[in-house]
Amino acid sequence: MRIEFLGAAKVVTGSNYLITTNKYKILLDCGMFQGSKQLEKLNFEDFAFNPAEIDFLILSHAHIDHSGRIPKLVKDGFKGKIVTTKATKDLCNLMLIDSGHIQEADALWENNKRKRAGLPFIEPLYTAEDAKISLNYFDAYLYDQIIELNEDITVRFKDAGHILGSSIIELWVTENNKTAKIVFTGDLGIKNKPILKNPELIEEADYLIIESTYGNRLHEKQEERTKELISIINKTALRGGTVIIPSFAINRTQELIYTLNKYYEHTDELEAFMKVPIYIDSPMAISATQVYRNNSYCFDDETKKLILSGEDPFQFENLYYVNSQQESMRLNSQSYPKVIISASGMCTAGRIRHHLKHNLWKKNNSVVFVGYQAEGTLGRQLKEGAKKVRLLGEKISVEAEIYSIEGFSGHADQKDLLDWLKGFKKLPKRIFVVHGEEESAKTFAALIKEKFNVQTIIPNMGYVFEIKNDLLKSYSGEMLEPLKKKENIIKELQEVYDTFDSLVHKTDFLIDEKVLQKDYIQLKNKLLDLNQKLLDINMLISK
Repeated sequence: MRIEFLGAAKVVTGSNYLITTNKYKILLDCGMFQGSKQLEKLNFEDFAFNPAEIDFLILSHAHIDHSGRIPKLVKDGFKGKIVTTKATKDLCNLMLIDSGHIQEADALWENNKRKRAGLPFIEPLYTAEDAKISLNYFDAYLYDQIIELNEDITVRFKDAGHILGSSIIELWVTENNKTAKIVFTGDLGIKNKPILKNPELIEEADYLIIESTYGNRLHEKQEERTKELISIINKTALRGGTVIIPSFAINRTQELIYTLNKYYEHTDELEAFMKVPIYIDSPMAISATQVYRNNSYCFDDETKKLILSGEDPFQFENLYYVNSQQESMRLNSQSYPKVIISASGMCTAGRIRHHLKHNLWKKNNSVVFVGYQAEGTLGRQLKEGAKKVRLLGEKISVEAEIYSIEGFSGHADQKDLLDWLKGFKKLPKRIFVVHGEEESAKTFAALIKEKFNVQTIIPNMGYVFEIKNDLLKSYSGEMLEPLKKKENIIKELQEVYDTFDSLVHKTDFLIDEKVLQKDYIQLKNKLLDLNQKLLDINMLISK
């Protein structure tokens, strides 16, 4: 068995890892490279493997740097299964098709220039139709379900707390009658963040692939980040300015809405004039917010309680969703104080670029970054103090105040990452540090060695790790044993079903008697499915 590191190695983009056994080929993520032109060129290169030979793609979450090359993978011959969580599939339905439209628009823009220069035309990386076709290969599951892909490969998704549906992947792979457990963190979230649950702990693994985006940094405390954001908004509004917030359409925007909701709806005696209009100007973010509403089983207890009380956490008095391009354009022709939250989060595409073009040169305005800005992006240039930037064919002077509030990041910081590692009861034999710029990865790897005495590897792009005689003979204490006390489990299942049945008079969900005779894994999966349906019905009844 071997692991190949084909993306997100010493960079924070292009997540892609290939596990090869003597019988199967398994991909972990298939992300797009984003950032500098040099990195983005990698998207157009052939895969380092034959896509037709890949049996399974296991997807950690929907962010484009983890999922964005899936349509290209399918276009190039992939015919296997894409295994992920239900919420991730729902988000990919939006994001991959949108990405296809972006690829087509970028190719059209480039070809218009090539036509004038007499150069040959290029093809888009993939189209929206290619993205739609790729969605047919998705198989969706819930957290904690044990998924036996075949006799040699078993998967389980644990909540990573990064975005809706994001998962830590537990993967058991058997080769030559020996089984190794590989854990891939995907992107780990932060504890006690709004909306989502905390990242789940993993007790053991043989090999760990862990992200290190903020492996050398600490975030502000969450209370401080909210105070800072509100302070910037109020200060800018009082001088008649506009606050521009470049925000990722998935999770960051929903978290901002939730945070602002708590401030504007639950702050006593807040003067009406301080409730400046907040505009969500991103079609993707608006659609994604609806996906969040449809997957409330992923929410933390506080958010569930809020919904059950009858309150919509994604709506408040001075919040407005901008749907049309005309409405978006009008925002820049109005001079009253306001906040515009728009995508993309790194200012590489989308409506945010138009808002920056019209507002960067005005001294009374502010730009607030609330997420990671990769090397080579416009967001990184602004964050590092650029005085002039090129935007939509023009040179723009940077006169607005530039702020960065890293406490809104969806990524665990150094302390969060180390605390998560402390959850292991049996430490891995090897830890691969990925998804971080080189300095961040090196700092974090050194801390792992110092605090846990585990050998760490910071792989280069293309690095291959061979697993030979280092395999285990079991599932490292997580043997998937058959059901022993069937009668007790059946009784508990019946209690759950009775509760569920009392909530509604008619349902299509039935318990097959045969299910009750199957092994523990299938029964547990059915229970998890029931729990989700119970919550969905609670949400429906509360409205």
